[in-house]
Amino acid sequence: MKIITLDGPAGAGKSSAAKLLASKLGWCHMDTGAMYRAVALAALQRNVSLENEKALAQLAAKIEIQFQSGLVLLNGEDISAEIRIDRVTAATRPVADAPSVREEMTTMQRNFSKKFNLVTEGRDQGTVVFPQAELKVYLDASPTARAARRYHERIVRGDTSCSVEQILDSQFKRDQGDKNRPVGAMEAAKDAIIIQTDGLTLENVVNHVLDLARVRGLTSN
Repeated sequence: MKIITLDGPAGAGKSSAAKLLASKLGWCHMDTGAMYRAVALAALQRNVSLENEKALAQLAAKIEIQFQSGLVLLNGEDISAEIRIDRVTAATRPVADAPSVREEMTTMQRNFSKKFNLVTEGRDQGTVVFPQAELKVYLDASPTARAARRYHERIVRGDTSCSVEQILDSQFKRDQGDKNRPVGAMEAAKDAIIIQTDGLTLENVVNHVLDLARVRGLTSN
């Protein structure tokens, strides 16, 4: 099976690019951030303490996460919208920071790669989970451009509760946490192609990655 990894900070355009790229290639799109959110949601539903790493890891090992027609399923239930609410977002940080949870998620992610050609997005896909990936891309953008994207996404969802300034502040804290995480820290793989997405359209980014994939013989044309 073939693997393309898209890593980078929140708001750099990973999710949209990964979805469209996977669609164009006919591959499976794996949103690893959604996987950690799914574990966080399951923990909240089952009253598992977010401070109990062992219990979180045991939970992560038991649940079933699937990606189907653009939806995220937890034990067969569509949780695509629910994992994006603020309560789950806040709970995801301690889940994603727990080394043993990351170990369980890494196993799950690698199992996906045995079944499908993958376009996978996250923070550590090219560095930790799939260091052997045929193509590694790191999408980045300026803090202001990333915050503007996040703000626009919220407005589209009908959420007007945050200003761009508030998103910038939250984004900075999130970046610091992602970069300083003891396991699975956010960084570009040494052999990753870095793409600055400021000023680029979604089509620009995806076409660039498709060109890279063609050079590596990962496409049929």
